[in-house]
Amino acid sequence: MADRPARPAPPSAAPASAQSSSAAPASAAPASAAPASAAPSSAQSSGAPSSGAASPWRSIDPRQVPVIQRYADLPAVPPERLLPDWLRLRVSSPPVWEPEHAGDRARVENPNQRAAAVLVPLVMHGSGLTVLLTQRPHHMREHAGQIAFPGGRSDDTDRTAVDTALREAWEEVGLHRDRIDVIGQMPAYFTGTGYRVTPVVALVEPGFELRIDAGEVAEAFEVPLHFLMNPRHHERRHLSQAGLEREFLAMPYSAGEREFFIWGATAAMLRNLYRLLMA
Repeated sequence: MADRPARPAPPSAAPASAQSSSAAPASAAPASAAPASAAPSSAQSSGAPSSGAASPWRSIDPRQVPVIQRYADLPAVPPERLLPDWLRLRVSSPPVWEPEHAGDRARVENPNQRAAAVLVPLVMHGSGLTVLLTQRPHHMREHAGQIAFPGGRSDDTDRTAVDTALREAWEEVGLHRDRIDVIGQMPAYFTGTGYRVTPVVALVEPGFELRIDAGEVAEAFEVPLHFLMNPRHHERRHLSQAGLEREFLAMPYSAGEREFFIWGATAAMLRNLYRLLMA
């Protein structure tokens, strides 16, 4: 999710591709332009646009931050709740529930939050649903190498958070809206960089071909939804340095020799999805 000007709206036909979902097993589907095992360069929360301010955590590798809690005592989302029809009903007509993570608490009541949105794309493979994620290029000033949902800040042409999420998914990875079935939204997540991020949840028809914007995305890959909805794979990490305290969630994922360190805002929004599905 990046902070940049809008591009033209997508045409009616799907773009030429850098990656095809039909060749992607449900275990993971990287289309690599940079090694996912490379260390993220910053401990600033991922999955959100940047305000341009330098983070005091830039030199910290979040993978080296100590784990202070694991969640093996919490149940995984049952398999029947990870099916498209059940997900559609739950996300579109949710029960009363509260997200576990609202984001930067100091900014939750700030009226000057800038609007942003991310797409939470659930790809409907026959072998099971996956979540399509991106990794940021390592040359970026902020969020370099981090894992994120497709998304970004709202533009003047966007009427709703859905408009923002669909436009950004097209611009970043070439995911065409014709394959996207939006089923609902989750409560906003507030970032330390001053954004109010709305997660837009969608079911995605497989077989698409992605066109990666190399300036914003190093690669796109897929993680099984059942892995991310099992708290045994969730970690809470805590860092204290130079008088600053920081805690964040992480969901490290490996596919063969590939390593993907999902953390920060992206992990927090996935944890909120877990709470919604378990409500």
